[in-house]
Amino acid sequence: MRELVEFMAKSLVDQPEAVKVVEREEDNAFVIEITVSPDDMGKVIGKQGRIAKAIRTVVKAASVKSPKKYIVEIV
Repeated sequence: MRELVEFMAKSLVDQPEAVKVVEREEDNAFVIEITVSPDDMGKVIGKQGRIAKAIRTVVKAASVKSPKKYIVEIV
């Protein structure tokens, strides 16, 4: 799942080398943190959060068969 999110984030930004995606496990969920350059933050979030919502939707659809929940955070 981390690779999927990393691919999407790097495709959106101007500085793909600054993208860092970290996956960690909490109670009963996996948390995926996306860190990008401050200049590219708006491109990952999108107008009114539409791109961020789309990334979360893709992750949710890809993790349907997983017993644990995935949470995407943009830091």
